Amino acid sequence: MDKLTAMQVFSHVAEQGNYVAAAHQFNISRTMVSKHINQLEAYLGVKLINRTTRQQELTESGQVYYQECQTILMAIEQAENTLQLMSSTPKGTIRINAPVSFGNIVLAPIVNQFLLQYPQIDVELRLDNNLINPIVDHADVVVRIGTLDDSALIGRHIMNYEMVFCASPRYLAQHPPIESIDDLSQHDCLDFSYSKSASLAVAHSQLFGKRSFRLLSNSGLVLTQAAIDGLGIILQPRIVVQEAINAGLLTNVSTLRPPDAMPIHLLYKDKSLPLKTRALIDFIIRQLE
Repeated sequence: MDKLTAMQVFSHVAEQGNYVAAAHQFNISRTMVSKHINQLEAYLGVKLINRTTRQQELTESGQVYYQECQTILMAIEQAENTLQLMSSTPKGTIRINAPVSFGNIVLAPIVNQFLLQYPQIDVELRLDNNLINPIVDHADVVVRIGTLDDSALIGRHIMNYEMVFCASPRYLAQHPPIESIDDLSQHDCLDFSYSKSASLAVAHSQLFGKRSFRLLSNSGLVLTQAAIDGLGIILQPRIVVQEAINAGLLTNVSTLRPPDAMPIHLLYKDKSLPLKTRALIDFIIRQLE
């Protein structure tokens, strides 16, 4: 039995409450997750997890063992970080999570340049619009849009998200004029869909209200193309639509007041960062200055 891997898998199951998330995190099958847990329980001689059809809950022994595992795993990570600092060469894998549009347009090009500059670092870049917690989801860096409300996390402000209402010139010419937000009731609107709580969801719902949409998508690029094709009005970050506005494919509906610009932060778990993570954060900030 690989005891370290088994402890890591067990800890992830304890945090997520199911085997599927652990299987995804470690790129192994659900059967292999179960095997790691079974071997660990057999080795320790105690039951760590009560299994049900939907969820796995820690036993009392499991709760104690989880806390001890966290101490051990953090100590191992700290030891690795110390050795990296001694070698002065950033290396290893960095796990980053970011919203889809921001990741595609802003972050991905920066990460590509970072990888060219740091050949001994690998990056796992995951893009989705769910509210990710770097502690629970084992991400090294998380991009968060909106006001921070988790005091357990360290945040570094990198830029602001300015929003704009847009539509194609053809759409605006074929539909009633827009003088205020109330006029949107006479128009086709396109909006984000959210599978979980997301930072922009509240702002969007306050502006659009409860209405049906011609198109819902979790991709700003999909919505932008739909607006270019004349399907309706979108509320998007300026960085997503500015190129289309400059090309005359979209028009800023200036009579509509968008929500206030939202701060964007890089979140991480601890002020004591591995050399690889510190290098990435500093690189991103330099690129956005």
